[in-house]
Amino acid sequence: MKFSFINSLLTTLIISFFSLSQAMAVDMHGVMCGSEIRPADQKVIDEFMNDNPGVNVTLEAVPWGTCQDKVINLAVAGDPVSFSYIGSRTLKGLAENNLIVPVDIPSSQQRMYQDGVLDTVTYKGKIWGYPHAFSTKALFMNCDLLAKAGVRCDGPRTWDELYSMAEAVTNNVPGVSGIGLAGKDFDNTMHQFLNYLYSNGGQVIDPDTNEITLNSPNTIETLEFYAKLANVSQEGPLAWERSQLRELLNDEKIAMYIDGPWGRGQHKEELNMKTVRIPAGPSGSRGTLLITDSVAVFNGTGHEEMASKLVAQLCSGEAQYDLDTSWGLTPIMKYPEIGRVPPLNEDYWMMFIKAIKDGGPEPLFVDYKAFQSVMNSMIQGAILGEGDAADLVEEAAEELEEYK
Repeated sequence: MKFSFINSLLTTLIISFFSLSQAMAVDMHGVMCGSEIRPADQKVIDEFMNDNPGVNVTLEAVPWGTCQDKVINLAVAGDPVSFSYIGSRTLKGLAENNLIVPVDIPSSQQRMYQDGVLDTVTYKGKIWGYPHAFSTKALFMNCDLLAKAGVRCDGPRTWDELYSMAEAVTNNVPGVSGIGLAGKDFDNTMHQFLNYLYSNGGQVIDPDTNEITLNSPNTIETLEFYAKLANVSQEGPLAWERSQLRELLNDEKIAMYIDGPWGRGQHKEELNMKTVRIPAGPSGSRGTLLITDSVAVFNGTGHEEMASKLVAQLCSGEAQYDLDTSWGLTPIMKYPEIGRVPPLNEDYWMMFIKAIKDGGPEPLFVDYKAFQSVMNSMIQGAILGEGDAADLVEEAAEELEEYK
């Protein structure tokens, strides 16, 4: 009798312990937009699971072309992932629809980010994602092709100088166009345009008032110039996006194009390249688009706090340092202030860092895909000569009112 009682008690304790362990277990599903799971990210995940027994994290890589739609559709359907690395342009819409939770970045860590970085993930006074990848842009020039056109390989200070250089190459170097122009129905067509717009003192939306500010003389000038560049760009710019322009540059079919700091590592070593700031428009100064991808924590999983803890670890320390240095990104943090000095002291890297103060963030819209579509239609219309620039800008501004 006594033995049966002890057996029963032990069985009860084992069942209770098993049930408690089950209750404490947390399964998290993370999605990384892109083609791979980076070893540095996986290392953080493994360390986090080791430090938090009962937590299991599955990390999935999804190509950019389908990734953001996938995680958004899952969230809308009530089956959200725990966290995802996505474009920061999605954050406003996700926040407005209560699909993600704000993240609590301590003020001490906020001060470590480069100026302007947190503006790309902030909406209504809250931060909605941990910035994880950051870039500014510059103008890449093939000095040998410019020399063949009789042009000095000096950085153009104005749009007029840029156009003159591109025109000289187009007219004097057979089979080569002066500059690469993105016009494809893709997000980086809008991004390329924004580099010029910010260099001309323009703006799409006021982040403080949420007022559409696109319809301005600055935007009209920018659109006119962007369309004018089609005269000295590769044939059929509407068929090309930015990464394809890099291929044209490597094949020496274009002499110049705008890209991020990773461009240097993706150009052929034998090319005689020079990288300079994007020139100023007639109504502005040298500018650039500040763009980030970030990691957001999704609402409705029941383990938002644990996911937030993991994401904070994923976007700081060695993992973030490794991402910036291995991918060739503009440093997202002021690393000397946290005891790390990446090999970025050369002029090339400092140019991308110094450009931050002149840059503007990617505009945040509730429906970012509709925003992108409106902007691309405006740009494509100008390139094709389908309307006056002022009319195209006015029409686009009116349409954007619906999506802000």
